[in-house]
Amino acid sequence: MPHFETQREIYVAAAPATLHATLNDFHTWHTWSPWEELDPQLERTFSGSATGLGSHYAWVGNKKVGEGSMEITGSTPERIDIDLEFLKPFKASNKTVFELRPEGDGTRVVWSMSGERNLAFAVMGKLFFDKAIAKDFDRGLAKLKASAES
Repeated sequence: MPHFETQREIYVAAAPATLHATLNDFHTWHTWSPWEELDPQLERTFSGSATGLGSHYAWVGNKKVGEGSMEITGSTPERIDIDLEFLKPFKASNKTVFELRPEGDGTRVVWSMSGERNLAFAVMGKLFFDKAIAKDFDRGLAKLKASAES
């Protein structure tokens, strides 16, 4: 199965610790996630650790957000690793990583998602999914930047 990876980044005029606190806590994702605003009736379930390693977030929403879950599987001051499971509109298991790189007086935030796709999804990914995900990542990073810098 073909491998894919989408990666976007942004400079944020805030300390890595400020960004880490937001990204490491699923309860704060509604303030910046590009998908949270797509369904006002989104059902969220939090379990496991309150923050960081072992923290779990599941959602069920409309057709735009689907259904799935995330779990933080690694958390250091420089990096947060997340296992991402989509159930609807299609099944997929992906890895998401946030890297927090000190840069000048702020932080370079690098957001990536990777996984495997079957051949049909690999072709559709190149034509549609990858561009859409990149736009969503850019929108989310811009919201994260605005929130952290305010």
